[in-house]
Order: sequence, then C-alpha cells, then structure tokens
Amino acid sequence: MTETVIQVENLSKLYRLGAIGTGYFLQDIQRWWTTNIRKKHDPFFGIDANNPTSSRNGLWALHDVSFEVKRGEVLGIVGRNGAGKSTLLKIISRIIRPTQGVIRGKGRVSSLLEVGTGFNLELTGRENIFLSGYILGMTKAEIRSKFDEIVAFANLEQFLDTPVKRYSSGMYVRLAFAVAAHLEPDILILDEVLAVGDAEFQKKCLGKMNEVSRNEGRTILFVSHNLQAILNICDTGLWLEKGKVKQLGAISQVANSYLTDAQQFKFSQQWQTPNEGPGNELIRFKKVELVPQLPHPDAPLDIRTPLTVKFQFWNLSGEAHLSTNLVLFSYGGECIFDLASPNVLCQEGVVEGECTIPGNFLNDGSYFISLYVVKDTATPLYTYEECLSFDLEDYRGDIRWYGKWWGAVRPIFPFRLAQAEPVLY
Repeated sequence: MTETVIQVENLSKLYRLGAIGTGYFLQDIQRWWTTNIRKKHDPFFGIDANNPTSSRNGLWALHDVSFEVKRGEVLGIVGRNGAGKSTLLKIISRIIRPTQGVIRGKGRVSSLLEVGTGFNLELTGRENIFLSGYILGMTKAEIRSKFDEIVAFANLEQFLDTPVKRYSSGMYVRLAFAVAAHLEPDILILDEVLAVGDAEFQKKCLGKMNEVSRNEGRTILFVSHNLQAILNICDTGLWLEKGKVKQLGAISQVANSYLTDAQQFKFSQQWQTPNEGPGNELIRFKKVELVPQLPHPDAPLDIRTPLTVKFQFWNLSGEAHLSTNLVLFSYGGECIFDLASPNVLCQEGVVEGECTIPGNFLNDGSYFISLYVVKDTATPLYTYEECLSFDLEDYRGDIRWYGKWWGAVRPIFPFRLAQAEPVLY
C-alpha cells in the first residue's frame, strides 16, 4: 500500500478585510484576551472561534479542504483566480498558518511559489544554491555532488558569481527550479512561476518533474493554468472553487469537468417574431445556434471538436438571390476565414443555413462569428456582428511540447516521415 506523505484535514484560512487591528490599543488587547484566552466570539470582526463559518469582515480563502497525497503522486491543482490555490500551497509549505484544520506531512519540502522568494537577493547564485541545500538539511558534500548538475540544468554558468538581485525573472526562476528539483526534496511544491520561463525551459522543467516523480518517487504538488501540462504530468486532480473542494479524482475527469464549467459560451439565440429579431426592414434573424459535436455531454470543447453553425432568418425583401457569409474572428480581431454560402433564389419567408467547421482545424483560443446576408453576391443586406462566441481548449495528446502553438489554424494533413536509407556499418 502506497504511503501517504501529505494529509490535509478540514483546512480553512480566513483573511480579514480592511485595516489590521481595531484602531485602538486597548481594544486590541481586549480582542486578544477574548479570542485567544477566553476562546469567545470576536467582538470587533464578527469571527467566532467555535463557529469559523461566521464572519462579517473576513474572506475565507479556504474552507474545510481535505485530501491526501501518496508518495510519488503528482497532484495537479486547478481553479479560477482567487480559488485558494496559492493559499493552499503556502500553508502546506509552512509559510502561513491556517485558521483551522490540520496538515500532516512526511519528508523534506521544497517550494517554488513565486518569483523573488526562496533566495537571498544579496547573495550570488552559487551562495544561494548552498544556502537552499542547508535549509533542506543537506550537508556541504551532498550539495557539492549535485552542484554541477544544477548549474548545467539552469544554464547560468557565467552568472553564478553575480548577486541574484541582478537576475532577470526568467534567470531567477531557472536557477530556483533547478535548485528545488535537484536537491532531493521528498515533496516538491510548484505554483504558476514556470510561466515566467521561456518555452524551452518549461519543457525541461516538465520533463524533470516527470523524471523525479516516476523514477525517484518524489511527490509533487503543481498549480498551473496550462491544463495540457497538468494532463500530461499529473495523476490526480484537485479542483478548488471559492476556497472549497469541488472535485477530487483522476486528473482527466477533473480537468474535463473544470473546462466544461469554465468555458463561457454564447451558443444559441432565438426570437419568436420578426419584430423581436435583430435586423432591418429587409432581413430579420430568427435563430442562430452553435452545436458542438461532442463525444459525450461532459467532454470539453477543444481543438478536436467539430462545430456546426445553424441559422434562420426572415427574408422580408421578397424574391431575391441571397447568400450568407460566415466570418470567423479571433478575439484579437484577426479574421480567420470568410466563407460564403451558395447564392440561392429565395422567396419571402424563413431562410435557413448550416455550416460545419471540422475538428482539428482551429488553434486553441477564443473566437466569435459574424453572419453577413448578401443579395446577388454584391449587395449587403444585413450584418449580424458577434452573434456567436466560443472558446477552444488545447489538446496535445502524446506531444510533449508545452509552448504556445503557432498560427491561427492547426490542421491535421497527411504527413509522411520514414527512414529512406539506413546507415550501414
């Protein structure tokens, strides 16, 4: 049975909003006596020691969080900004104290939580490597045995004897991660700081995390908004929502649930009468709809998903040759494509159209669709701007490249690669 190295039970953390203290020394003393000695209700901030959920002037960054992490397990923590992810890591790293709850851990903990923490800025890179090792309880001989490996990984040989206060944020993170990963901690805790590094260094870091967890049995807690990296590295997922555990389980299930919940869609709009629909005296829209062709209802909307656009409009202009242009834009304003329908003779009444954007065509990102109704392929009748919008999440499969994929599109074309002629010795 795998050993539990981190056990969190009913963990809560309260932050008081507004000024620190009551503003009066006598009242601060009274408050301390009431809450710490008598264990009574806080008379000034509305915090009851026996009922921690009651607070008038506080924010519960974490509330009643419980989970376990086994030895060698990689736990990915996801959630929106302000969900309590960084607070949880700081408590486990013993940087801040919890308001309530218990944490039990076994082994040495090394944390990389934000740029600028963990090193003495006045010391050189060389001195900080030794200082970090001493803090972790290593001997000078043990640190020296890892020293060359750390320097090679960080690729900062020429800056080793420079005070780290003169390092760029990327250089700082490279050295900090190299130290954290190579000085053999039992538990490695990483926040979003890896996003500061370039794509090549991110790839090295994620590869090293895989190595130390799979081959060396280290336990890793990893917070990142790069869900593709979390899916490829982590075994288990923890989804925090407003300081509470919303889901804990296999990383694929947690990530899919989080993506489905986080995506904000403008998928369908419908109007009952021409007077209600957007348009003018010639064209009025009746319905616009985006239908993702998902393998199952809980699947996330990612770059593999085919998207069907359906629309209906009232033709109020009488008999006319009409066509519709479907124009897709990125949220940066870039036009991805402008696709025209056939030019069709339409009578007065409802006209409908449908178009499918295939999967494995668009890159990940946020998009919106505009529809242009045109007469005789030349005369615009009405433009319905931003009638539909959607987000596409990334998907890499077995690809271990975690940087941003270039380009507006990401098609899958036939691509052949084979050994043409083996080398003969």
